[in-house]
Amino acid sequence: MTEPSPPPPSLLQTIVSVLASFFGVQSSKNRERDFSSGRAPVFIAVGLVATVLFVLTLVLVVKLALRNAGM
Repeated sequence: MTEPSPPPPSLLQTIVSVLASFFGVQSSKNRERDFSSGRAPVFIAVGLVATVLFVLTLVLVVKLALRNAGM
């Protein structure tokens, strides 16, 4: 008899997993959960959104720093 597969990670768990992977601190337990029951398109979409937000944040910080430096 096969054991039932675990439910896929929730959206919050997916976001936390993607953010943890950005910093390289993903636990092996969560990584196993993600690879065994997670859906790749969801992780790709969350990763793309997180990347865009990160880049926009960097652009904003640089613009603010340059404005405060008088450039």
